[in-house]
Amino acid sequence: MNGKTPVDTAKPIAGLGPHGERAVPADQIQLTEGDAVEAKARRFAVAVVLHTTTSDWSKQELAGIAATLGLYSAAVVEVVDCNFDVELQIAALTRLAREPVDAVISIPIGNTRVAAAHRALAHSGRKLVLLDNAPTGMLPGADYASVVSTDNFGLGQSCAAMLSDHIPPNGAAGILGYGIDFFATHEREIAFRKWMGIHRPDVTLVRERFAELEDAGPAALAMVEKARGLSGIFAVWDVPAMKAVRALAQQGFDIPVTTVDLGNDVALDMVRRGMIKGVGAQMPYDQGSAAARVTVAALLGLSVPPWVALAGREVTPLDVVEAYQVIWHLPAPRAIIDAMRILVATQGHSK
Repeated sequence: MNGKTPVDTAKPIAGLGPHGERAVPADQIQLTEGDAVEAKARRFAVAVVLHTTTSDWSKQELAGIAATLGLYSAAVVEVVDCNFDVELQIAALTRLAREPVDAVISIPIGNTRVAAAHRALAHSGRKLVLLDNAPTGMLPGADYASVVSTDNFGLGQSCAAMLSDHIPPNGAAGILGYGIDFFATHEREIAFRKWMGIHRPDVTLVRERFAELEDAGPAALAMVEKARGLSGIFAVWDVPAMKAVRALAQQGFDIPVTTVDLGNDVALDMVRRGMIKGVGAQMPYDQGSAAARVTVAALLGLSVPPWVALAGREVTPLDVVEAYQVIWHLPAPRAIIDAMRILVATQGHSK
């Protein structure tokens, strides 16, 4: 079967939290006027520890955190770029446990190796709010306040559904997975596999993993070698997806790709009719805003849910500009708008 799969732009939350928790939607996390008055009087100091600050996702996540904390007179006093380095993150958390900060918002790089440093920080008296991932053995309430995430399971389902339209009967699809123990990307991959198993059991799946971003391109080429006639690739987020696209293009391959996150490069590739055919987009600004509200609530001693999630959004080439505005809270760049005009005009001529 290879019928076109209907695509909804908004999805209900499908995934569960790290400990099987049902999600509390992010828009339900709100502070009262009285909470705001108290928070402003206490002028909290918050540090943010990110895996990287260079990706489009990270920039918008940080923008949402900073803007929302500012509404409550809470200051972002430090932003740490761990550059995907576990040891850098451990060192930063160890130092912040001794710094005059009230809370830390952190995206753990992996699970087991960073658990002790995150736990020690939380037990030092700082409130800890996690993004996407809870390190191994850490429990909500005892070791952290909450995990705030996009519905990564739903994103994996979306990417499978969009890629399915490009895979012929009995075709093969590749999964470009992250070789680090990371809950969010694993959820995407699990969901992709489950969706294909239910809806496209005729499709053969192959997988390669990368531990460093620079290995994503070679891993994509290895999948092509492993499965001649590969009809599509799912990459677990946009940066390695674009590294795969460039490596494939250099070798003369044109293979449909779906991925997670509407970064500028994948958006432009889609509207230019490149290899990126669909995106399961996170809402990083909104996620950052939700994490900030959870942080303020936790600092005020209010009860917060252990798992707060946001639904993702499916993006196809023909709605990139509108989706960009919703996701990034900004107009799409001129290059994307111009390319979209050409795409729409070409679509009209082909009818």
